[in-house]
Amino acid sequence: MPYAIVVVPVAPLRAAPAHRSEMISQLLWGEGVEIVNTAPDGWVEVINQYDGYSGWASLSHLEEVPEDVYHHPATHYLSDWINEVYVNGRPMMVPFGCLLKGYTNNLTAKWGNVTVSLQEKPHILLPTGSPVDPKRLLADAMKFLNTAYLWGGRNVFGVDCSGFVQNVFKLSGVPLLRDASQQATQGTTVDFLQEARLGDLAFFDNPEGKITHVGLLLDDHEIMHASGKVRIDPIDNQGIINADTQVRTHQLRIIKRLF
Repeated sequence: MPYAIVVVPVAPLRAAPAHRSEMISQLLWGEGVEIVNTAPDGWVEVINQYDGYSGWASLSHLEEVPEDVYHHPATHYLSDWINEVYVNGRPMMVPFGCLLKGYTNNLTAKWGNVTVSLQEKPHILLPTGSPVDPKRLLADAMKFLNTAYLWGGRNVFGVDCSGFVQNVFKLSGVPLLRDASQQATQGTTVDFLQEARLGDLAFFDNPEGKITHVGLLLDDHEIMHASGKVRIDPIDNQGIINADTQVRTHQLRIIKRLF
């Protein structure tokens, strides 16, 4: 099947091939996708190379590339909150954390018929196989603080709970799946909240027992999560308490350690 790379800052990934369909996730600039199906009016069903999530995207947001370009690993990520890149010589502003795939030493890449380049170097090398630095993880997480909650969002202009933690861990070289219920299957279990440390993930369930929320633990009594906006709230053995209203908002289910 054809392969492509996302060539717009953020592209919606929808449940069905229509602009009115629910946005179930987002594709970020520089991410690779595999095209598995087509529909009328320029819609294609794709699988995100990074997390395996599938949905419908507009072909106008993608550039088809050879298989070897698709499989070329990302080596860096854009480290400013907003970054200027050039696509076929024209400027484009893309959000924090977008990956750089197929770049040469002079920070240019060829994605099919599109040439992309950086005029400056607001980029950081992606870690590979090295221990995660909790301080770096926290610094990346803080760039999302006060970002508005957006169902399906995966960037600093709008993010959901699992999109938030997925992106933070991505920048430390730790891949997470897309949804909170999927992420809860990863890592090892931490038995007690009192044993939690910076970087552990806490998962929360609804009255039916389904995991519906995730957040990044800062220690054994504070959590950073996307609920209304990305915020820091207290947590105890029962769950999250909203720091502003003192109302309990989420019921703790399980804690996982990824590194």
